[in-house]
Amino acid sequence: MLEHSKRPHGAGLREPFGAQVHHVNTSCGDEVTLRVAVDHDVVSDVSYEAVGCAISRASASVLHDLVAGQPLAQVRASSDAMRAMLTSVGKDPGDEDVLGDGIALAGVSKYPARVKCALLGWMALQDALVQAGAPMAAPSEEHAR
Repeated sequence: MLEHSKRPHGAGLREPFGAQVHHVNTSCGDEVTLRVAVDHDVVSDVSYEAVGCAISRASASVLHDLVAGQPLAQVRASSDAMRAMLTSVGKDPGDEDVLGDGIALAGVSKYPARVKCALLGWMALQDALVQAGAPMAAPSEEHAR
């Protein structure tokens, strides 16, 4: 986690992009501005500027590694796995094959006040994908609502 915080992957806002969002964790003041570019069913790029604690910065860096260049189905799987692990209160250890370095954030789930920090970038990604016309929910889930 410290490596991602100190040397974040994918940091810096890039163009072109299809949508940009800005999220703030009102509990602690962490902020992330996230841009996403979607080409057909692939997240061709995700870039961000993150200001805040090591957890939120590291999580945004992990997000970049797990999402950039991936098909939307894989992005959904990574997002769902990260959310499940972080909201499990320590019950879900996460799957390293799915989460890669994100597995280092598993311990955060035991600290409810820090879960919002770790999820900040992921929630921004969800909103950015909706704005870009590529919502996180699978098409069958969208129709069921």
